[in-house]
Amino acid sequence: MQKITSTQTFGQKILLIISVIIVIGCASISQFDQYAYVQTTSLKVDALQVMDLAVDEFNDHADEVKTLKANLQKIYEYEKNRPKNEITIKMWDKLLDEDGHLIGGFLEKWEEDSSLSEFFINEAKKTIGPAFDQIAQLESKKIKPSEI
Repeated sequence: MQKITSTQTFGQKILLIISVIIVIGCASISQFDQYAYVQTTSLKVDALQVMDLAVDEFNDHADEVKTLKANLQKIYEYEKNRPKNEITIKMWDKLLDEDGHLIGGFLEKWEEDSSLSEFFINEAKKTIGPAFDQIAQLESKKIKPSEI
């Protein structure tokens, strides 16, 4: 039977600590952030409510659109400055792309066309709502600081 010396025990502890530091340091995704999660879910509700207004003339609701865009830009900037958050940023880039088919593109189309049909709005919401959900779900599945 081999006797474990205090040097071996110390070495094992150091190896374990280094392993934990490497795993944490090399994590490819940021930790869970309650603020980011709350803002994402809140902005989903705001966006869907503003989309419902698109049956009216864009100019009648330009202030609501401006507020929504500002709030979307605020969370984007917040997310952009979180470390190891590239996946989330790519998702926000798609959501906000003014040439795309999500909220950025929807708002651009509304402004260009002046108003949109209720059918178009409802179909767009079927894509835009889940896009917000995907960002929120990604955030909710990130490791909580208390789990480290």
